[in-house]
Amino acid sequence: MPIPARHKGRVERANLTLQDRLVKELRLRGISTREAANAYVPHFAADFNGRFGKPPRRDFDAHRPLRADEDLGQIFTWREQRKVSLSLTLNYAREIYMLADTAGNRRLIHRYIDVYEYPDGRIEVRAGKSALPYVRYDKLPQVDIAAVVENKRLGPALRAAQAVQARRDDRRCAPSRTNQGQLPRPKKAVPETTSSRQFDAKEFERALRKACKSTESAFG
Repeated sequence: MPIPARHKGRVERANLTLQDRLVKELRLRGISTREAANAYVPHFAADFNGRFGKPPRRDFDAHRPLRADEDLGQIFTWREQRKVSLSLTLNYAREIYMLADTAGNRRLIHRYIDVYEYPDGRIEVRAGKSALPYVRYDKLPQVDIAAVVENKRLGPALRAAQAVQARRDDRRCAPSRTNQGQLPRPKKAVPETTSSRQFDAKEFERALRKACKSTESAFG
């Protein structure tokens, strides 16, 4: 739903206040933690409203009640569009979502459908008003340490995969969940990590040789 221009102006002014005045107030008071900032916000809001707030011309409440057919959870969810491939798959946040092979889903091939990510992390794939069942495959699989110990023949290869995994940037391309207490994702790559797209055969071969050498030194 588009925001009216008069309301958008108020939102932009409020954002400028929070991004400029509030940040400076936090810096002047030496506040650098989330807990201290949350404790200070009510004092800042009361002081700001006392200095700059103006009483409204009319006290009429223009808010309307929520209709029975409106779902706030769906309205405020994060939405992105993804294109359905010929194999009935789509990519989102470094994961592959495979749709069921049905006549209805085949009509979605080469079309864009919506991926809904709710604040609790739940994912829905929707075409119009219908939620589509799917099977999810992780594009960043993790090597379990127990698998390395149990599988003697593939031990060096699995250890090499572990070495590559340790240097891989596993951040998901999904919205930050700061409202759930998670730290915001840095824009730049995490130090001493590499994007999975930058790994090649030479990188894996180097890790495999290192794993083989460690195995030879361990068993003589």
